[in-house]
Amino acid sequence: MNKSEFINSLAERRDITIFQAQQIVGTVFESMSEALISGDRIEIRGFGSFCLREYPGYTGRNPKSGELVDRAVSSF
Repeated sequence: MNKSEFINSLAERRDITIFQAQQIVGTVFESMSEALISGDRIEIRGFGSFCLREYPGYTGRNPKSGELVDRAVSSF
């Protein structure tokens, strides 16, 4: 299920407009993003947990040109 399908499902199940469902989903995702940015961990029982983790950089290779590419440290 993607975000659009989730919004449509919410609208149908709760008998609300697509716009209202978009606002609800957007608010939830925005709140989760803000929590992660501030360093908090999110745990929704029965659904999942989310946190940012840092991974060390690595040297990759551009598959088209074969050129070496340095990847900086990133968080996901």
